[in-house]
Amino acid sequence: MIRYAVAILSLTLGANMAPAAVKTETVEYEAGGTKLKGFLAYDDAVSATRPGVIVFPEWWGLNDYAKDRAKQLAGMGYVAFAADLYGDGKVIDTAHPQDAAKMAGTLRANVGAWRARAEAAMKQLTSRPQVDARKVAAIGYCLGGSTALQLAYTGADLKAVTTFHAALPTPTAAEATAVKAKVLVCHGDADSFIPAKAVADFKAALGGAKVGLDFVGYPNVVHSFTVPGADKVGNPGMKYDKAADEDSWKRMTALFRQELGR
Repeated sequence: MIRYAVAILSLTLGANMAPAAVKTETVEYEAGGTKLKGFLAYDDAVSATRPGVIVFPEWWGLNDYAKDRAKQLAGMGYVAFAADLYGDGKVIDTAHPQDAAKMAGTLRANVGAWRARAEAAMKQLTSRPQVDARKVAAIGYCLGGSTALQLAYTGADLKAVTTFHAALPTPTAAEATAVKAKVLVCHGDADSFIPAKAVADFKAALGGAKVGLDFVGYPNVVHSFTVPGADKVGNPGMKYDKAADEDSWKRMTALFRQELGR
């Protein structure tokens, strides 16, 4: 994956404010006996508590892309925790999508363990002294977007959830009712990886539970539209789209400003 420019660390909280002093840490934790290694990012120059955001990565694992998104959020004034879903901070090379599919399939097959890893990530974030545990959101890409939704289905105390080119697991009626977060789904309308029925069932389930859902479909946009370099994976169903990437991030930012108060 192509790294975001180092200049990402110089993102400011507003015009005329000093650049954020982003500090990062590797955090070791565990869930169900699996040792995990997450990635924490925050502005070390701020002493007050602030909202937290969990970042759930794509099926490649906790790679530089997920870490850079966490740093980007830290530059915006949040404490961000990029979660490890596979264990030991495992990252799969994009040249081996079959390995990623196998790892992701194993994770999804055990929903209890999957959700436990998501909950463990949230616990790590909310236990940080920099975080206002009353104001927490989750975002996710691809597999990570599904993970953010699975966390919301547990009734986790999240204010907002944003997914980018995610599979959309359908919750049971009880799970949908348990969702506390406002949900923003950013989806490529030409994403061949996500069946139309999955989209319809997801919308129906959340609508039936009266969950606050904003579903944004980008015409002619396929999977991995937020990931520069997605085109190089060798799958025509995966392609970066600058307009959709920028628009989805702006929508997420607006949702967070509304729900997290920052």
